[in-house]
Amino acid sequence: MAAKTVLVVDDSALMRKMLKQMLLDAGGFEVHTARNGVDALEQIERVEPDVVTLDINMPEMDGLTCLSEIMRHRPCPVVMVSSLTEHNALVTLEALELGAVDYVPKPGGTVSLNLGDVQQELVGKITAAASARPSRAHQLGRRLQAQRERTATATAPPPPGARTARAELIVIGSSTGGPALLSELLPQLPATLPAAVVVAQHIPASFTAPLARRLDEVCQLRVHEVDRIIPVRPGNIYIGRGNADVLVARRTDGLVVKSVPESSDYRWHPSVDRLVASARRSCDPARLICALLTGMGDDGAAEMAAVKQAGGRTIAEAEDTAVVWGMPGELAHRGGATETLPAHAIVERIVAWAG
Repeated sequence: MAAKTVLVVDDSALMRKMLKQMLLDAGGFEVHTARNGVDALEQIERVEPDVVTLDINMPEMDGLTCLSEIMRHRPCPVVMVSSLTEHNALVTLEALELGAVDYVPKPGGTVSLNLGDVQQELVGKITAAASARPSRAHQLGRRLQAQRERTATATAPPPPGARTARAELIVIGSSTGGPALLSELLPQLPATLPAAVVVAQHIPASFTAPLARRLDEVCQLRVHEVDRIIPVRPGNIYIGRGNADVLVARRTDGLVVKSVPESSDYRWHPSVDRLVASARRSCDPARLICALLTGMGDDGAAEMAAVKQAGGRTIAEAEDTAVVWGMPGELAHRGGATETLPAHAIVERIVAWAG
């Protein structure tokens, strides 16, 4: 297999050297470096990288500006390298919405990180990014086209044999490419939605509160970060806190959602499989809707397949719109998807099924 070409962009010579060495030590990479955004744009034309790693704070041209230029002129997979501060979390979320595929924590930041873990995550995410489909900036024309497609599918009938019970809970799982897709899909849910929505997005804890706030500003439903036990109410969206797992439970007065320490039985967190398993125990599967969106790996596939087997309804995002078709592809391959739909058709199906 040919080596993947990676361009490491950072204004710190030490950071460039560290990231380059991590990739070279892992093997399978040809690594080039650039000292800022201007240098990066020049080198992209010359070396044609398979993946770019991009720092946020740089002189001459910062990471967001550089990312916008990349997506406008030569789209390629970009992985942001970000220290886990709240400010950088906000900027990184904006970068993901602009078209970055993923992010990795910056070694040596304000949070102590094991370099071995950082290397493993860096290599894994760059490898996944190399096969990802980079998206362009979400410009007005694209939004209007997506809206036309939504309108065209809004009245589509449920598939033959689909259960028609009014939904109580909608569970959504996503990973690589998820924040950008959630910011596109969740604002389309109507204020009259008769069910609650719980989301497990693989993300660090420092990112979930900013993500919930950003979504709350643009969604018709209220959006909450799950950092405690919260009663579940229809017309609300609950985002699982990062570096933990999010569970659903039934109490005498109804459903609650809660954040619990991550379990070593699950590889990714917040775990989609663990969330869906808790929802399946707490709800009648016929009143449960699950959607598995873009992401590498297979988190969520086994439990969502079990939901379908028990009479629930499940959606896998289609390959032609997923940034990485790992998680939804695994659900489809297992025969666990009631429907496999492109991203622009997912909300309409959820709303139709929700009753």
